[in-house]
Amino acid sequence: MLFSPKEKGQGLVEYALILVLVAVVVLAVLLILGPIIGNVFSSVNSALD
Repeated sequence: MLFSPKEKGQGLVEYALILVLVAVVVLAVLLILGPIIGNVFSSVNSALD
C-alpha cells in the first residue's frame, strides 16, 4: 500500500495546501499586473474612439 490507513487524509491536506498556494500566487500576480492590464485596455479603448 502507498499510504497506511492512518495517513489517508494526509494526501487531501497536501492537495489543499497546494491549491491555497496556487490561489495566493494568482492573486499576487493579478494585484501586480491588474493596473498594467487596465491601462492597456484604456489606451486601446481611447485609440478606438
